[in-house]
Amino acid sequence: QVELVESAGGLVQAGGSLRLSCAASGRTFSSYAMGWFRRAPGQEREFVAAINWSGGSTYYADSVEGRFSISRDNAKNTVYLQMNFLKPEDTAVYYCAADPTGWGHQVADEYDYWGWGTQVTVSS
Repeated sequence: QVELVESAGGLVQAGGSLRLSCAASGRTFSSYAMGWFRRAPGQEREFVAAINWSGGSTYYADSVEGRFSISRDNAKNTVYLQMNFLKPEDTAVYYCAADPTGWGHQVADEYDYWGWGTQVTVSS
């Protein structure tokens, strides 16, 4: 069992930056791939970014490529999402998730554990 807790999101102006973190419980964090997903109002949940178990491979949605960066610190059982050049369309509830395969997938069904989510609002 893995428990995931996201850091507080916040309100930021367009063009600004925000870093989310997600702390995981359990001793097996380093074997899991981790992902970030988001759900905007009235929309389906969508993939944002993923990182494999070692941190050696990362994956991004086209909409955030070049602006967002995912990283992890296995010693701290934490995964991060650095968000730069934020746009109003990035407004959503952001969720971190753990993928026991370790590889890092873009499909939500591959993830067994989810955080409660944190609100990010980008004003224009």
